[in-house]
Amino acid sequence: MLSTSWRFQTIIVGLFTVVLETTVGFSAHAAPAPGGGPTGSATPAEYVILFVLEGFGQDSLKGGTMPSLSKLVKEGSVTWSATGVKPALRLPTMASLITGLPVEKHGINWNFFELSRGYPRSPSLFDYLDLSGGRDSAIFYMDESLYQLARPEPYTDYQLCGALRPECGPNKIVAYIQQYFKKATSGHGYGHAILSLPHLLVVHLPEAGRTGVSHGWNSKEYRDALRTVDTAIKSVLDLYKEYTLLDLTTVVVTALSGQGTDPGADAPTSDSPVLPWIVSGVGIKPGQVIHQPVSIIDTGATVMRILGLETHTEWDSKAVEEIFQPAAVASARPPAENQ
Repeated sequence: MLSTSWRFQTIIVGLFTVVLETTVGFSAHAAPAPGGGPTGSATPAEYVILFVLEGFGQDSLKGGTMPSLSKLVKEGSVTWSATGVKPALRLPTMASLITGLPVEKHGINWNFFELSRGYPRSPSLFDYLDLSGGRDSAIFYMDESLYQLARPEPYTDYQLCGALRPECGPNKIVAYIQQYFKKATSGHGYGHAILSLPHLLVVHLPEAGRTGVSHGWNSKEYRDALRTVDTAIKSVLDLYKEYTLLDLTTVVVTALSGQGTDPGADAPTSDSPVLPWIVSGVGIKPGQVIHQPVSIIDTGATVMRILGLETHTEWDSKAVEEIFQPAAVASARPPAENQ
């Protein structure tokens, strides 16, 4: 595991905070507004799971292939027409998701890992989570190109399991996450490698997209891959239930590509793709169709908002306010039933 959970000296973090405050106008000391969130919303979640799929759209739910995800859709807020970025490739799109910036601002327009290019210079969602609330992140990527985004940080752990490893798949990623939680709750710290459960867990599940490209979008293999992805989602949710975290958690689901598109292609389409964007759990309106425009770039600010944190930055990411319950409604609702 490419683990970076060791803690640097306080002065290092302080210097990084100063850099962010002076370069992007970030306030590391912003506190949530009265009422539990930046705009007086319901009590914030303590944990967020961000599932990032590929080759997934509304039609992927037909035939009952993804019951766990269908349940999240029913119980949460959803749009099937969120916009992606151009070029519509895996690495640039994931970079936009975690930096809250379009490709022309974060500068990553290639689709493969190249060591000489280094890591993105733009502050990421993981940076903002740490500096505004001391929140840690754990990221499980399933493509070697995403090494480009695995910048070592004291508050972020990465596990990468790419297509070049035959044993790598959704089941393997779930096993890694289960091992991670076991280590994080062991009380031993594992040589300062894992100190606590992450407030943000990012899980990249590209299996359906890869299978659709290789076997066809109407194939049995593609439907089987959707079931495998759904089983992985359920396994992660079951893990949170096992650790009694599910009632403290909000789940976000989006995709780097829609059904029928290939984010690994050498020649992407010139149009921005249309993507699913689903949020379900603590503080989120159930059964809500999102009417406001949503971009995959908005994911970062929405995660911050879910956790009750504020940012004062120049990033393009904006929280999707329509999905949040008012405080009075949230307090009146009984606790969500464990999945």
